[in-house]
Amino acid sequence: MTGAGMMDCRKALTETNGDIEAAVDWLRKKGQKVAALRGDRDAREGVILAKTTEGNTSGIAFCISCETDFVSKNADFVAFAQSIMDAAIASNVKSVEELNAVEIGGVKVADLINDKLASIGEKIGISKFERIEAEFVASYIHGSNRMGVLVGMNQPQPDAGKDVAMQIAAMNPVAVDASSVPSEVTEREKAIVLEQIKNDPKMAGKPEEMINKIADGKLNAFFKESTLLAQAFVKDGGQSVGDYLKSVDKDLKVISFKRIALG
Repeated sequence: MTGAGMMDCRKALTETNGDIEAAVDWLRKKGQKVAALRGDRDAREGVILAKTTEGNTSGIAFCISCETDFVSKNADFVAFAQSIMDAAIASNVKSVEELNAVEIGGVKVADLINDKLASIGEKIGISKFERIEAEFVASYIHGSNRMGVLVGMNQPQPDAGKDVAMQIAAMNPVAVDASSVPSEVTEREKAIVLEQIKNDPKMAGKPEEMINKIADGKLNAFFKESTLLAQAFVKDGGQSVGDYLKSVDKDLKVISFKRIALG
C-alpha cells in the first residue's frame, strides 16, 4: 500500500501496534518515501458517477461498489448505477439515506441494490457519497468511471470548471488553499517534517529556532504541492491554478470540491 519494503512495513506495524495510519507516519518520519494515502482505498471496485442538477447549482457524486472489475465493467451494472444517479439527481438527494429511500419504478434503491446483490452474487452498495451546492457546480468523471470530481464555483464558468475538475482528478489536492487545510492535517505534516529534520545527522546540535524555520519551509512546500490554488496548473505549468482562475475572471473563485476514486 505504501511502496515501502516488507520488513520496514512489518517493523512499522509492530512499533505502532497495528495502527495503519500511525505506521504510515512512522515510515515517513524515518525518511521513507511512501505512497500518498488520502482516503481513496475504501472502494476496491465499482462504478463512480458524478453529475449536476439542472441549473448546475448542486452536484452529486457516489460510488456503487462491487468486488470485481468483471462486474464493474459490465454494461448492465454501469447502466444500473446510472439509473440510480438519475434518480438521485431527479430527487436532489442530500445523503446516502435519502438516496436509498428514493424509488425507481416503485421500488426503493436499497431494495434494488439487494436484488442486484442476489442476482450477481457479489456484495454491492453505495460506498461513497458526496454532494456540493454552489452558484455553479461542475462535474467530471475520469478513467472509465473510476474517479469522480465535483467543483463548486462562485459564478458560471463551464470551461474553467472542467479544467479545475481535471486538475483535481490529476493532482488530488487536500484543500482549496492553505487556510482551508484541516488543522489535523497541518499538525500531522508539521510533526512529520520536524521528526525528519531532527533525524537528519546534519541537523544535530542546530538551534530550535533554525529547525522550526526549516520545518515551516517544508510545510509551505507541502501547501504549494497539496493545495489546489497553489498547485502548478496541469494545462500550463508556468502558472498556478489560482493564476489561471484570475486569467479567466479576476473574481472567479473555487468554493469547494469533492473527489472520490477507486483505490
